[in-house]
Amino acid sequence: MTDVARAAGVSVSTVSHVVNGTRPVAPATRERVLRAMGTLGYRHQPIARSLSAGSSQTIGLAVTAASNPYWAELVQGIDREATHAGLSLIIVDTRDDPRHEAAVVANLLAHHVEGLVIAPTAGWQDLTLPMLRDHPVPYVLVDRLQPLGVDQVGVENENSSAAMIDHLLGRGHTRIGMIAGIDGLSTSAERRRGYELAHERRGVPIDPALTVSGDSTADGARKATSALLGLRRPPTALFSANNDMTIGTMLALRAAGVRIPDDMAVVAFDDFPWADVFAPGLTTIAQPSTAIGARAVQLLLRRMHDPDVPAQTVRLTAEIAHRESCGCSPRHQHIG
Repeated sequence: MTDVARAAGVSVSTVSHVVNGTRPVAPATRERVLRAMGTLGYRHQPIARSLSAGSSQTIGLAVTAASNPYWAELVQGIDREATHAGLSLIIVDTRDDPRHEAAVVANLLAHHVEGLVIAPTAGWQDLTLPMLRDHPVPYVLVDRLQPLGVDQVGVENENSSAAMIDHLLGRGHTRIGMIAGIDGLSTSAERRRGYELAHERRGVPIDPALTVSGDSTADGARKATSALLGLRRPPTALFSANNDMTIGTMLALRAAGVRIPDDMAVVAFDDFPWADVFAPGLTTIAQPSTAIGARAVQLLLRRMHDPDVPAQTVRLTAEIAHRESCGCSPRHQHIG
């Protein structure tokens, strides 16, 4: 921005006002700034030019940039659908921190995005949600659904998890450990409810000591798995509630010399592109993550074109990929 200001013969604050639309700028001055931005190849040029025309043709995506492959595939689906609709995409990292989420969403709003796709953090309702309610920008929630009358799309977490746990119970496992995700996330709560529901349907009591938080991270899951292995009566099967935690679970089992599935059956929520490469192959719940991302943009476009259209909550189906880690032969099972 300093380079643009110097080339246009204006202050940095004037460049900021042109880019962000935060204060009126004289037409001749605005033109000099835009011309300097074009000459220098300043990255906000498309936004600034469209601001002068009253439309950014840009949508924002606020999501944690964790290494989990699920998020990468989700972003691909969003980006492809946005590109198909002629929209540019700005991606910001929420860091799964509600305060940082509020800051980056505020920045997207300052850039006059046409709409937002958000995977809300735990605690988002205290800062980000009120801000969105104060702005007329349409938004769609993705993955982490909320009890709100807003557009949102995700996978069927509860039924998928229940089906996976029922499979383990049907194979004779009555002590199934769960490595749970971050408290406060809807995905964590729904997958835990699925775990509990399967036990209730089978009439199998749940030992509370068998559910341990892995904080949705590999390191947290490694510690949680070690704690479960140290119980007086350890589990005979483990359910990891996301694929970051699955990595930590597998590392802890390997360090302890636990054989899969001979000593411990292992299943996980979220598939890996390389799940078949594990020895034994890893049994997982595979989300249609690219389709979820694309559907989110479709809902957003619908809302952008008609602000009064009724809100929709969309749940896409998952698929259980049965591989050897649960102790059975490879096959696929669709979950409604």
